[in-house]
Amino acid sequence: MRLAVIGKDVSKSLSPEIHNFVAQRSGNGLTYEKVSVPENEFAASMEKYFKEYDGFNVTIPYKLNIIPYLKSVQGDARVFGAVNTVRVSDASGHNTDGLGFMLMLDNGGVKVCGRDILLLGAGGAGRSVAKKLADAGARVYVYDKHAESAKRISEEFREVTAIDRLSPKPYYAVINATGIGMHATEGISPLGEDMLSLCEVAVDLIYEPAKSEFLRIAEGCGKRIINGLAMLFYQAYYAQCIFFNKRADGDEAKRLFNLYTEGRK
Repeated sequence: MRLAVIGKDVSKSLSPEIHNFVAQRSGNGLTYEKVSVPENEFAASMEKYFKEYDGFNVTIPYKLNIIPYLKSVQGDARVFGAVNTVRVSDASGHNTDGLGFMLMLDNGGVKVCGRDILLLGAGGAGRSVAKKLADAGARVYVYDKHAESAKRISEEFREVTAIDRLSPKPYYAVINATGIGMHATEGISPLGEDMLSLCEVAVDLIYEPAKSEFLRIAEGCGKRIINGLAMLFYQAYYAQCIFFNKRADGDEAKRLFNLYTEGRK
């Protein structure tokens, strides 16, 4: 099976490494490529990708842009309004981000039911995270510099409240879904010590660098920190199950992730 990850800049993506690792241990035969596409070339390229690949993952900033090219949008993708996995055989769109995120929290011992959670970022990743947290019984407070984006999420999902400014409050967990801290913004944190010192857990969806400035500050305050590598791995595992029409198994995903991280040490 020929697969790929498609985004504006996927030159540093770990997706090929992870998909190949999962495939080798799951008996799946595949090749997996990185495809970086400038925004002004995305629309003109889609017909080509549907012919060349059996499936592909979609990342920043195309998780919404891909939807008009699909015959169906299923499961979480329909709820979130964002797609990260495309199966070409039936031109179907799926989203495994939320599943990957929740398995990451579970594996990290983070229990969100009945807790106050601050979510930074109301984009594609933020939407999926907000919905999954709310479904798990958390009280979610979402902030985005574009206030209307946060407001839209709060109108769609119960137990999600949009806030228009950030002020120190003892949230159980603070989650960075903004992307601030990687690429051109590496070394920058969306929050400072005044707020991170009040939480118990800091979670960054960024996986490169392994310890973002956001996590470095939180760790310096003695907080538990989780980076986005586990989420990336788990969403890839779930995506590969979709590509190969295999039943997903959370315990298998955790076992494979533990093997993967051991191999990276």
